[in-house]
Amino acid sequence: MIPQHQTALASAEGLLNRYHSGNCFFLSSPQGTLLTEGELAVVTGEEQQFQASLVSQKVKIIWEELKRSGYDNPMIVGAVPFAPGKPARLIVPEKVFWEDRTQMDADAGSGDQQSPGTVLKLEEEPSPADYMDGVERALGKIRAGELSKVVLSRTLRLTAAADVDPAQLLRQLAANRSGSYTFAVDLPHATLIGASPELLVSRRGKMMITNPLAGSAARSADPVEDQRRAASLLTSGKDLHEHAVVVEGIVEALRPFCRTLEAPERPSLIQTPTMWHLSSEIKGELLDPAITSLDLAAALHPTPAVCGAPTEAAREAIEEIEPFDRGFYTGMVGWCDSRGDGEWIVTIRCAEVSGRDLRLFAGAGIVEGSEAAAELQETSAKFRTMLHAMGLDN
Repeated sequence: MIPQHQTALASAEGLLNRYHSGNCFFLSSPQGTLLTEGELAVVTGEEQQFQASLVSQKVKIIWEELKRSGYDNPMIVGAVPFAPGKPARLIVPEKVFWEDRTQMDADAGSGDQQSPGTVLKLEEEPSPADYMDGVERALGKIRAGELSKVVLSRTLRLTAAADVDPAQLLRQLAANRSGSYTFAVDLPHATLIGASPELLVSRRGKMMITNPLAGSAARSADPVEDQRRAASLLTSGKDLHEHAVVVEGIVEALRPFCRTLEAPERPSLIQTPTMWHLSSEIKGELLDPAITSLDLAAALHPTPAVCGAPTEAAREAIEEIEPFDRGFYTGMVGWCDSRGDGEWIVTIRCAEVSGRDLRLFAGAGIVEGSEAAAELQETSAKFRTMLHAMGLDN
């Protein structure tokens, strides 16, 4: 149920080709493909630090003003960072384009491979050795009973010989079928772009769905080995425990909002071109039709899938161990309309692009039984989504 002030274009490819950085928001999901242009209003000031109640108040005031000006069902789009107190990027767009179909042609983006050419500089933060040291520190906290899970991430900073075009990179991610949710968001000094496999929450009328992913294995080019890895993931005690921690946390966060809530007893498998993931689709019926997708997303963010459990203890461990600010990585990106419908995606498999500079992100969930070398390898596999779209080997 996209806002009615929409404009139809010929296809999802038409929206993809229309996208350009600097004035657009783009999100392609199984529900459809959304492109917005321009800004009618920007959520600014204190509300922009994503205090959910203040954001909702500010947005509702803006929406009411727009409705009096003839907009039937205005929306908000944008991105929220991982850490509380950091500025979000949330706007009310001027134009909204929507296409129900999401399937791109098989040759979408072909011949248009985004490559930065010569990479003049590549920095890993933290270094592989330091990342594994961080995993060991996290395992110490888990053994001490401070945590049951914490997600530790690292970045790749690339400086290319030529500017990277976000529009080309977005087209390549879509062509590669890199994830269920392909997105691009304008930030003040960069473009946030990615292909996430993970739905934070979707709300349609009184029904909501969330689809957490936790527990992962890298894909193999050998079909036999690839299937072995998938089967092993489904029976891995360590990964099933990690997934159960996430599902339990999400159900607990959603229970106050839902009349009914259904979660599968065991996870299933989903795949991307680079990874296998354990997946659980959790569905609920809302208690109150006034509860918006933004309300639900704020209650869930950040889930144990990208932070850990308990949440505050995991956040403290991340601040202590990770040597960088995540920014919008492991935040959320999406939309909400004035009826409360909307869709918010977990911001993973992504990069920040600014001219010749790119910053890529990847993380892994640390639980009892995790091994530092294996977690490092998992982050390396997750980097491949963006590296492949840029025409670079990992």
